[in-house]
Amino acid sequence: MKVAGYENGNFIGPTVFSGVKPGMKIYTTEIFGPVMTIVSVDSLDEAIKLINDNPFGNGTGIFTQSGAAARKFQSEIDVGQVGINVPIPVPVPYFSFTGSRGSKLGDLGPYGKQAVQFYTQTKTITSRWFDDATVSAGVNTTISLK
Repeated sequence: MKVAGYENGNFIGPTVFSGVKPGMKIYTTEIFGPVMTIVSVDSLDEAIKLINDNPFGNGTGIFTQSGAAARKFQSEIDVGQVGINVPIPVPVPYFSFTGSRGSKLGDLGPYGKQAVQFYTQTKTITSRWFDDATVSAGVNTTISLK
């Protein structure tokens, strides 16, 4: 179907919004696309509260070198997908496409255990950690192209 004025589609390139505050339309609208909103807080506890107070619960991420902060974050937030030192992990067939609260559509997710165990609330945690001595030594990967 062609929409007048949008014959080639309605696309947006990767976009970053900074200085976002709760209550702004960009904060209260769940956008599925290459869009990132940056909301600043002063503490980990404030970040957890901010995330849990949001009506949506699709996914979030944290970048930290503190295992204690990462564990507290992943345990206390109520979202379906969590990235630790990686952005929100894009669902692949072996992960459930999870969400919670306003981000959950019905009982079944299209992939993974959620499709069978629809009475279970799941949370996917993806982590990436670096040895402190290698943090400034460039990209740390298990793949070598040599």
